[in-house]
Amino acid sequence: MSILTPARTSGPAPEPVDAPPVQGAASLGAAAVAVGLLAWVGTQHGAQQAVLLALGLGLGAALFHARFGFTSGWRQLVAVGHGAGVRAHALLLGTAATLGLLVLASGAGLFGSTPSPVEGSLGLGLLLGSFLFGVGMQMGGACASGTLFAVGSGQSGILVTLGGFIVGSVLYTWQYGLVDDLPAWDPILLQDHVGFGGAWALTILALVGIVVGSKAYQDRRTPPPTGRPPSARGWARVVRGSWPMLVGAVVLGVLAVGVLWVSGGIWGITSAFALWGAKVLQLLGMHPETWAYWQQPNQAAQLAGPVLSDKNTLTNLGIIVGAALAAAVAGVYSLRHRFRARETTGAFLGGILLGIGARLAEGCNIGAYLGGITTGSLSGWVWGLVALAGTWVGLRLRPLFGLAVPRPKDTVC
Repeated sequence: MSILTPARTSGPAPEPVDAPPVQGAASLGAAAVAVGLLAWVGTQHGAQQAVLLALGLGLGAALFHARFGFTSGWRQLVAVGHGAGVRAHALLLGTAATLGLLVLASGAGLFGSTPSPVEGSLGLGLLLGSFLFGVGMQMGGACASGTLFAVGSGQSGILVTLGGFIVGSVLYTWQYGLVDDLPAWDPILLQDHVGFGGAWALTILALVGIVVGSKAYQDRRTPPPTGRPPSARGWARVVRGSWPMLVGAVVLGVLAVGVLWVSGGIWGITSAFALWGAKVLQLLGMHPETWAYWQQPNQAAQLAGPVLSDKNTLTNLGIIVGAALAAAVAGVYSLRHRFRARETTGAFLGGILLGIGARLAEGCNIGAYLGGITTGSLSGWVWGLVALAGTWVGLRLRPLFGLAVPRPKDTVC
């Protein structure tokens, strides 16, 4: 079996419908917000922060155009054996690992930063956190990056998941003393044992194995094809259409390493949710700064500083605004959503699990999984395997909340 041979499905994928007209007012509004934020952050917090915001805008646009999500890819793999999403994840990881390990090996970042890898500990927190995150992804309907670009593109139902995400993050920081000393082994970085070249080779070899294995698994199960969103044709597809997931994977991998190169740290998302929740509590007259979590030196400095100086907040806001602009130009931005009680309950509970899980595991599908694997940390691989097990459990909980699960006899999954 060739790695380039398309995997089988039960039928051809449907052709995408033509994209609707550009939504002029929404496009202008999103563009104005993007320009205003860039100007404000640049003048108030400096060029480095403005570049991080710009990278976030690019990430949001790429996530939207490729409809790139970890949740749907894993759901389709576990439910019906469709591995296209997982193969796109592998290309993202391979792109980011190739560039990221080069950046780490050089030791030189922009704006005087020193790039550093994820040093995730291997212990009970990682196992519990990644499992809860996998369950929460399927109940909440999105991962960390998926939540942000879905909110930005007008999928207002995901606001419930985001709200639960923030609540779960706050609950963790409030009760941090209960889990701050869970059993764990020291981090393992591949490059410390086999050098950067060896770390890259092992990572790529493992990713090739995932690609080959997922294709063989899909060929045995012959799942239904995946649907295609509305899209413009020809060159207009670049700004008004749906991108192939593999194109999105490469673009996202380059931009993710851009965050590492500019800031010295990997692209992360969920620590900002804990910060946003704490800032809201302070506005309400409460004092989260007295909690043990926020008294740690790094976290105390994060809470004491302006929100728009926080690295992850900048890229998060960029993703939301970038996705909003891309959706409006594509003509599909919409805030209309009918909230149903069971779905809303599932989304909120899923969000809470996402928030708690991300903090327990020291990161989410971006910070812990993508960032870990692409900077040589063994913790990233452990995160992915355990979160995949959580996905299996989450799929069995979805029907309790009126949420659909792909079936082998569906025409499109």
